[in-house]
Amino acid sequence: MKELIACCGLDCETCDARIATLNNDNTLREKTAKLWSELNGVPITLDMINCLGCRTEGVKTPFCDKLCPIRQCILKKGLSTCGDCPDREGCPTVDAVWSNNPEAKERLCGRS
Repeated sequence: MKELIACCGLDCETCDARIATLNNDNTLREKTAKLWSELNGVPITLDMINCLGCRTEGVKTPFCDKLCPIRQCILKKGLSTCGDCPDREGCPTVDAVWSNNPEAKERLCGRS
């Protein structure tokens, strides 16, 4: 599996935070911070938009690094992704992502 597939199955390669980090693009960082602030109802600043991917070495957004319940669960269980978890079916934590992005589940579990 590609290293840039997140624990939940989202594709970090297409994430604006990662693209902004790789290109040192402050305009994209600002746009992403504004959008994510609105979507999440919390203040997200330009300096928080630095990430190389949740399963790669290197910098991560504060959410991806310490707050993401999916990543924290995977790390605690010593797994690579939710696709490796025997409890993934019906898991309310990852279902929050998979219900809005079935492609993420397909990346980890194949067609369901």
